[in-house]
Amino acid sequence: MNEKALRILEYDKIIDMLTEKATSAPGKELCKILKPMTDLAKIEEAQKQTADAFSRLVKGGRANFSGNTDISYSIKVLEIGGALSAAELLKISALLACAARAKTFSRTELDDEIEDSLQKFFANLEPLTPLQSEINRCILSEEEIADDASATLKHIRRSVNLTNEKIHSQLTSMVNGSYRTYLQDAVITMRDNRYCIPVKSEYKANVPGMIHDQSSTGSTLFIEPTVIVNLNNQLKELAIQEKTEIERILAQLSANASEFTAELANNYRLLTILDFIFARAALAIDMNASRPLFNNNRYINIRKGRHPLLNKKSVVPIDIHLGADFDLLIVTGPNTGGKTVSLKTVGLFTLMGQSGLHIPALDRSELGVFTEVYADIGDEQSIEQSLSTFSAHMTNTISILNNADEHSLCIFDELGAGTDPTEGAALAIAILKHLHDRGIRTMATTHYSELKVFALTTPYVENACCEFDVETLRPTYRLLIGIPGKSNAFAISSKLGLSDEIIESAKEHISEEAETFEDLLANLEDSRRTIEKEQNEISSYKAEIASLKQKLEQKQERLDTQKDRILREANEEARKILQDAKDVADETIRNFQKANNQTSIKDLEKARTKVRDKISEKNNKLSTTEQKPTHKLLKPNQIKPGDMVKVVTMGLKGTVSSKPDAKGDLFVQCGIIRSKVNIKDLVLVNEEAMPGIANYKKNWESSGSASGASHISSSKTATLSTEINLLGRTVDEALAELDKYLDDAYLSHAPSVRIVHGKGTGALRQAVHQYLKRISYVKSYHLGEYGEGDAGVTIAEFK
Repeated sequence: MNEKALRILEYDKIIDMLTEKATSAPGKELCKILKPMTDLAKIEEAQKQTADAFSRLVKGGRANFSGNTDISYSIKVLEIGGALSAAELLKISALLACAARAKTFSRTELDDEIEDSLQKFFANLEPLTPLQSEINRCILSEEEIADDASATLKHIRRSVNLTNEKIHSQLTSMVNGSYRTYLQDAVITMRDNRYCIPVKSEYKANVPGMIHDQSSTGSTLFIEPTVIVNLNNQLKELAIQEKTEIERILAQLSANASEFTAELANNYRLLTILDFIFARAALAIDMNASRPLFNNNRYINIRKGRHPLLNKKSVVPIDIHLGADFDLLIVTGPNTGGKTVSLKTVGLFTLMGQSGLHIPALDRSELGVFTEVYADIGDEQSIEQSLSTFSAHMTNTISILNNADEHSLCIFDELGAGTDPTEGAALAIAILKHLHDRGIRTMATTHYSELKVFALTTPYVENACCEFDVETLRPTYRLLIGIPGKSNAFAISSKLGLSDEIIESAKEHISEEAETFEDLLANLEDSRRTIEKEQNEISSYKAEIASLKQKLEQKQERLDTQKDRILREANEEARKILQDAKDVADETIRNFQKANNQTSIKDLEKARTKVRDKISEKNNKLSTTEQKPTHKLLKPNQIKPGDMVKVVTMGLKGTVSSKPDAKGDLFVQCGIIRSKVNIKDLVLVNEEAMPGIANYKKNWESSGSASGASHISSSKTATLSTEINLLGRTVDEALAELDKYLDDAYLSHAPSVRIVHGKGTGALRQAVHQYLKRISYVKSYHLGEYGEGDAGVTIAEFK
């Protein structure tokens, strides 16, 4: 790409923004040299890498490659067997730590199943943890080696500390002792890395030793006392030994690192590339950008594109397409309306996309691949070269015409401006026609009406304009393709206060054809606004209808689901109810089949109550709402004992045998069964309509309400035996017979009964005793005594 176009389209500012996103110096250098590519495969690869890094950053946050530094020189030193300094070894350690962080980042932020384009970079990183740990153990900083780096270094430094302590002890005793009067100050100082004391010049003979320095006035001499000369010499020797040992340690670490020069070089290369890729992704996140689609047909379709150098909160997105239905787009409209921004957006997006950068536009925006992008934008006049604005623009235009081909993208701002309008318009039409005939994708802005007519009358050439609101005198910055722009000079002047007389006079100076053309443009603009408004309303209605349709479909789906569930549950419940009813009916039939003259009223009443409770339970389950009674409710004063009634829920007729209590409950005699029901469940029965009812009622009233029960009880007392023989029966048969017998005996008011079960294994006796424990009306029981049957008989006494 030519550097002039990169500069005019402000590609360098995008590179500056990209460089700021890199976190390492090598990564920043790679960002600075980024240039657009022309190979579609390489462009797609770069875009894929940016997209994958974008996904990783969204999932796991920012990736940091700050430990990546240029170690190329260190690697060369290692390759020839040289030793590195502590600082150089620390840089290698920092790079290995950065590789370890990157490796961890790749494992934690990427699903195991996904293999993206960056995984190969992360997989080839070698953290070399043992080497990094050894360097960090031995080297604390660029100026300090750890005492534990080696046993020898630790011993030397311990000796240094002991020697220092001896020197300080000797000098402290001298400073605070007999030499105090000879000293300028009671301090210990250093000269030439040897310990000295400050002695007054007149007492130098009193302090034997070596003179190392004197003060500026000559009044103080810095003397190394003789008594510590040997100690200072030892300290000097230890310092030399320490330096030698440190050099040996660094050499050993360098030798260890030299075994991995290839891995270190590869880590440096991979980390730099990764930092560069993640910088592109970070820029895309910052711009709210997306990956563009590319084609070799030089087709451009930008959806809601925003110029990346403008404030993303205030910039107006634009839609631009070029290369499908037309290859030349002429943009017209007033100044400061956004024409130049539209041109720069197309050019800059092309450069960014071909550099592997995402563009701030909606998904599925498309860009063509161009070998060159040419731009003539801005004031190119040069005083030094004696070039006017027109001459500078024309020089640049000639260069573009000479170099552009069908694989180029050409952008012109105010083509033909700066000279006579008639000649300028003619030149602009000729230049654009020349490019159009060669099939070169071109965008140009102009104020010339002749170019609008050229676009309207030439195939594969399209007009566009930047919308301007005459009412507010402000541009909307919306690019409208297919509509030529209008200068709006008269309308703007009128809004600003220019008199109508002057405006009408001005209109007389333009040709009738030009005025008619401008009126046509005005009518087109009005029609466009009306159609756009109606389209927006239609779109709004469609969206509302779609929303309502979706809600209705969701509601219908919920209803269908609920219907299926309710039917399924109802069928299941019905099946259970039928099964329960069958079980209850079978049990009731068996009970009544067992009944005979010896059957107690209590047993029948218990069986009837159980059936009624079962029926009531099922009715309650089946009732989803409270059922209103279909018959007239009776009041307590409307019913009395002896009245013939019908129990609605049971479908049985009977005679009232008691008055209702406070809750409305009373007893009804239905044949031989006496039931407790509520007054709400009763209706009076017409006695004349039922033969024999009156006689029954009369007998009931004359004999008393309990005569039937008393008669039954008396009959059973006369025939009931006080002994039951269970010999030869199983436990279940014996307990069933015993249950019936005990009820009859208790109702017959027998004081006790004799139960013969035999001795045998004792199983029947134990079952009888367990059963008697559960009978509430059995007072006590015991085995028969001698003469009563002994252990083969149990005597049960009633309460």
